[in-house]
Amino acid sequence: MIVWGLLIALLIFIFQAATILLLEFRRPSNATAWLFILFLFPLVGFILYYFLATEYRRRRKTKKRGSLDWRRRELLLSRSAVLKYPTALPDPVFTFRQRLFRALVKNGQLPITGRNRADIYNNGHDTYEAMLAAIRDAKHHVHLATYILRDDDIGRLFQQALLAKACEGVTVRLLYDGIGCIKLNDGYIRTLREGGVRCACFFPLRPSFLKRRMNYRNHRKILVVDGLIGFIGGINIGEEYVGRHPRLGYWRDTHMRLEGDSVYRLQEIFLKDWEIATRENPDHPGFLPEHACVAEEPVQIVHSGPSRHGEAIHDSVYAIMTAARHRIWITTPYFIPSMAVAMALRDAAMNGLDVRIIVPYVPDTWLVHLATLSYVETMLQHGVRVWQYRKGFIHAKTMIVDEMVGVVGSANMDLRSYYSNFEVNAHLFGPDAIKRLEQDFLLDLTGASEIDLRAFMKRPRKQKAKEAMARILSPLL
Repeated sequence: MIVWGLLIALLIFIFQAATILLLEFRRPSNATAWLFILFLFPLVGFILYYFLATEYRRRRKTKKRGSLDWRRRELLLSRSAVLKYPTALPDPVFTFRQRLFRALVKNGQLPITGRNRADIYNNGHDTYEAMLAAIRDAKHHVHLATYILRDDDIGRLFQQALLAKACEGVTVRLLYDGIGCIKLNDGYIRTLREGGVRCACFFPLRPSFLKRRMNYRNHRKILVVDGLIGFIGGINIGEEYVGRHPRLGYWRDTHMRLEGDSVYRLQEIFLKDWEIATRENPDHPGFLPEHACVAEEPVQIVHSGPSRHGEAIHDSVYAIMTAARHRIWITTPYFIPSMAVAMALRDAAMNGLDVRIIVPYVPDTWLVHLATLSYVETMLQHGVRVWQYRKGFIHAKTMIVDEMVGVVGSANMDLRSYYSNFEVNAHLFGPDAIKRLEQDFLLDLTGASEIDLRAFMKRPRKQKAKEAMARILSPLL
């Protein structure tokens, strides 16, 4: 009986492992992580896999509800100055980068528009001041999406601003993530709803678990006011973003205010997310009004997620990196690159390019930080230079490649942002915007310390073991 019991248990285990391998064959790193969990926790690991790792794009009903409103898209394109040729971009090097241009626009699915103005902020104080000012001036609608929303002093400032506009008759929609806002109390949302603010939770915790969506998070931070002003970047809504976190202290982040054609894209993304969360498809001519922006900064809005455009952010990051000729500068709180991105960075450094990465010294999440450090040694060995930010916590998600393009958005340089989260980035091609990102990067270096390869390799074996385990699990973090 014991032998038969062991045989049955072995067959069950083999079935579970084979199922994971078959379903995750496109992503070997995911398969390795789930097999590791399965070995540690037989059966329990498979149950977790069943509820957490279901491929989102197979859920046709949700995808159908989030299908593109073609009429709205045609209106969007007709009112935008779409740049159709690489010669229209400021950096003349794009004349010889037609392959990169085609890779970025994806046959027109992700257009680069030419009538935009971008203002970049490098801290929470300035960002919140600009966002609240835009909300106060709203005349028609306010659309706010955030991953984290706190019921603290900052959160209540936004609550009061949204309630004030709703009281004036302005349509106000708030979209928040079920996982990111897991600590948000019901009273905060109830007050907003009673005051006329339309609130929706993107994949609430309990239903998401039962419907196997818990692994998918709306990590976007979007504010659209009257269809004319938009904000995106890395800043959520809470006191920590103005440096009030008791452990992390000063919080360094990057956010951006946009005017012009690019706001139409942000509006479209918000409305699609709202449709997924509520099954409503709100439509009004005031959502895409004619704008009067006279600035001529080229901007591309790139959004991706498990249900939309596949891996557009990952693919665009890789395409931009491989087109670099003299520098790649990256700031990210979490560095867990895909094999393709890691190879692109190593190859660039080995070919003499100036490849620099800034990561935190004091982390907000220790397991993710250990996974980040596990990749540092390999980067250093191939000539990539890595700094740890010591002035506080750095949460900015930016990239600068040559003088061609700067990237600002919600996506971290990690596997979760590439493959599981709903994210949005802005590609900036204007020389002034790229120069501002460059200045912020150089300023951040003054508050950071460069990691020395020889000293780093001498870290204790126990530390290396922790990093190795975190790296195995990194696709799921």
